[in-house]
Amino acid sequence: MAYEERNVWVGLIVTVIAMTAYVLIVLQHAADEPLIDVVWWPIMLWTIGLSIVAVIVINIVWGIIAGMRDPDGVGKSDQRDRDIARLGSRVGQAFLVIAGIGVIVLCAFEADWFWIAHTMFFGFALSAFVGGIASVIAYRRGLV
Repeated sequence: MAYEERNVWVGLIVTVIAMTAYVLIVLQHAADEPLIDVVWWPIMLWTIGLSIVAVIVINIVWGIIAGMRDPDGVGKSDQRDRDIARLGSRVGQAFLVIAGIGVIVLCAFEADWFWIAHTMFFGFALSAFVGGIASVIAYRRGLV
């Protein structure tokens, strides 16, 4: 597995785990009170911070393990990797734009901060996830 592909897989796995954990924690807090009354922002910030740390640590550990198996191939990327990264970014960016438009609409209707923040938060997560899926597909099937 190529260095860049390995990083994409780590991002996908961490995104799914982090978002699932976030939703479960917020819903657990909402069992006692209405959903929009949940103090969500510390949970969101912890989820973001721990996700970043997890991606970094897992990439380092996986890189060390891969380096022991193939010392010459670690950390190398080529034009194909850059093209696939660009493709994944473009695909993911579309979902980020959709989330941004959703935030503007919610602001126009003076929605609660809970909904505005979560629209952007899940837009970022969806952007990372869909962009990662597009990259994995490109690695497996090639660029067309």
